[in-house]
Amino acid sequence: MFSLVFYQAWRGTVTAFMDPRFALLMYSVSLAALAPRIHFYGDSLMRSMFNRFHVALLVPLFLGIQYSPADDWTQWRGPDRANRSDETGLFALWDADGPPLEWTAEGLGSGYASVSVVGDHIYTSGNFDDNQSVIAIDSRKGSIVWKQPITSGAPKHGYEGSRTTPTIDSDRLYAVSSDGRVVCLNRRDGTEKWSRDFKDWGGRMMSGWGYSESPLVDGDRLICTPGGNEGMVVALDKMTGDEIWACEMPDMGEQTGLNGKPLKDGAGYSSVVISEGAGVRQYVQLVGRGLIGVRASDGEFLWQYDRVANGTANIPTALVDGDHVFTSTAYNTGSALLKLSRDGDGVEAEEVYWLDAKDLQNKHGGMTLVDGHIYCGHGNGNGLPICVKMKTGEIAWGPERAEGNGETSLVYADGHIIFRREDGTVILARATPESFDVVHTFTPAYQDGKTWAHPVIANGKLYLREQDKLMCYHLAD
Repeated sequence: MFSLVFYQAWRGTVTAFMDPRFALLMYSVSLAALAPRIHFYGDSLMRSMFNRFHVALLVPLFLGIQYSPADDWTQWRGPDRANRSDETGLFALWDADGPPLEWTAEGLGSGYASVSVVGDHIYTSGNFDDNQSVIAIDSRKGSIVWKQPITSGAPKHGYEGSRTTPTIDSDRLYAVSSDGRVVCLNRRDGTEKWSRDFKDWGGRMMSGWGYSESPLVDGDRLICTPGGNEGMVVALDKMTGDEIWACEMPDMGEQTGLNGKPLKDGAGYSSVVISEGAGVRQYVQLVGRGLIGVRASDGEFLWQYDRVANGTANIPTALVDGDHVFTSTAYNTGSALLKLSRDGDGVEAEEVYWLDAKDLQNKHGGMTLVDGHIYCGHGNGNGLPICVKMKTGEIAWGPERAEGNGETSLVYADGHIIFRREDGTVILARATPESFDVVHTFTPAYQDGKTWAHPVIANGKLYLREQDKLMCYHLAD
């Protein structure tokens, strides 16, 4: 890019046109002696870029080093809901005692919700004596910024507490309460913009542990799962909450899961992901009757795969990879890889392979796809780390009787998997299909009950939610 810098030494001023990188370099050279002022003409983006990065970027620019920026984590499972962070240089500070603890926030209420992170704010949800609330936290020091109730009382269901991880879209925040209310808040101060009750669509859960969905923003739409006869999955105008379409699921009659229990109508405990399989944009969701596909344009019901369903709780968010979708549930059910193909003007889901429960069943710790391999916890309550080749279903390694016990959640970043066990134990392992290659293991500063909130990496920090508390560990500057 052409750069023109006219340097006026007698005024101590640098005037920069077009390329801020060159101006930043000149600024670094003259900073101590001249303390110049830099003016960017005709481009406010250059001005904001300079103000934001300032001296921190001068050395990488001068040396030609590739800069790897920190990333926000705006929703459940992060960008594309793939549970992968693109940040690098994260584990140099990690030793046998884990990374340095930066702060611990308190006052989040009870629950199993994870967090979303945008800039200087962290968002989550929690139960209090008289309500369920969304909470905003200052990411620099761990103080509560605001708390906004989203229910009129504390929802009552099995394993009481919040589930929803807030979804952030510009200045708006979206969440689903565990008693079935979808809300839109101003993320700056928590004030409510609109709300809808899932009862509007005859909403119901497949079983009694409360709605656990984190809603999806797709363009101008908000996608969520009431689980009702008048709307299994619905698309709402994200600005107003008005219905755009409601997908009604066909009557499937009596069906029985592999564990021998009758399959149930209603929403599952999963969250929607987007697939472009077979060239059709569609929403893939795990509900009471199994995995389903819904056409994004008009809400048309496309396909159902019921073999993965059980009559207790269908939980893990599906993995999407091109024309393929991978799904798993526990309670002695199993896992499957599906291929999506065109069927007239619709879509057909064909089973590529099936893995029995003894081979792979993921309960609620989630799964992550990295370079063609799936990493997750295996077993109904065991959460034993395992790695599976997605294309074939071949077990690469595991299940491993790793340190800690109980269910295992995880997140991928910088060539590593962070596993979080139900007893709080955190394991850092290299993401390789060759072996379960543990680098470090540590016990966090605080643990309470069942550690089910999924870990998050954002902006150089590791966040571990534990009921009323949130621990922030420093990974990189």
